Amino acid sequence: MKKICIYGLGAIGGLIGARLAASGHDVSAIARGETLEAVAKDGLVLSDAKGERRVAIRATGDPDSLGAQDLVILSVKTTALPAVAARIQPLIGENTTVLSAMNGIPWWFLHGLDRAPPSLCLSSVDPAGALSAAIPARRVLGCVTHLSAAVTAPGRVRHVAGNQLIIGEPAGGASSARATAVIGMLERAAFDVERASSIQQDIWFKLWGNMTMNPVSFLTSATGDRILDDDFVRGFMSRCMVEAGLIGERIGLPIRSDPEERHAVTRKLGAFKTSMLQDLEACKPVELDALVGVVTEMGRQLGVDTPNLEALFGLARLKARGLRLYPEAH
Repeated sequence: MKKICIYGLGAIGGLIGARLAASGHDVSAIARGETLEAVAKDGLVLSDAKGERRVAIRATGDPDSLGAQDLVILSVKTTALPAVAARIQPLIGENTTVLSAMNGIPWWFLHGLDRAPPSLCLSSVDPAGALSAAIPARRVLGCVTHLSAAVTAPGRVRHVAGNQLIIGEPAGGASSARATAVIGMLERAAFDVERASSIQQDIWFKLWGNMTMNPVSFLTSATGDRILDDDFVRGFMSRCMVEAGLIGERIGLPIRSDPEERHAVTRKLGAFKTSMLQDLEACKPVELDALVGVVTEMGRQLGVDTPNLEALFGLARLKARGLRLYPEAH
């Protein structure tokens, strides 16, 4: 794979793009605003354990100027996906692979998930099927990120913690030619890469923790340690996770863990700010649909009662609408 494009030079996209470029790959990026300006002028600056280095990345705001790519790494916020669907087509050729590296439940989640009811539809993350039409599931290679990074200034990315990427085909496994090629590239770029037997299982398990911690932090402006230190709040989150666990059973993605065990893993992160709290502080749209709304949608279709999740989603949605960070009509 010679032509690589990062669509979205945020913290995760910037980190992946910078490391790929530093390992010798020819990397382009779709960016906008001050980020586009900074990277187009001076390249992308990466700060990590090796120090600070500047890498050359071709940045543009126009997908037409790049043409068809071998690999497109999609790392935008899920709230930006409708706009991406309308603009990404020039990057998609006959053999293009799209690596989906985002939060929450993606539009292609049900593809290859044979144990889910065929009638299940996730319109909250793919309204009218626009994303599936623009980026068919057969183009997609799934990616779950277990790392954190931060944008310290336009065109400057800092690696904070973690180094793991999990890669898998939506239909299962990670032994295809394209998965092997992408995994090799990411390993040479110094990532710890795990091959997923079921990428949906890994997505669902990560969501199982994020779907509560993120909106609760958004509602309270509290860091992770303070949230987990409150017995009532932690208990409410656990009840939400039990409801999601029942949904997981219905679609063939059981969770073999207890909510308190998951909380213990999160507690190790200390006084961290979730991505949704960071979006609140930056006055950016919040990813409620992909993290919480889609789970309540699945519950309704599967006949699983989700009163706690619905309360969490409703409260977060109401606050977000008041701040104009979530659409009024959806």
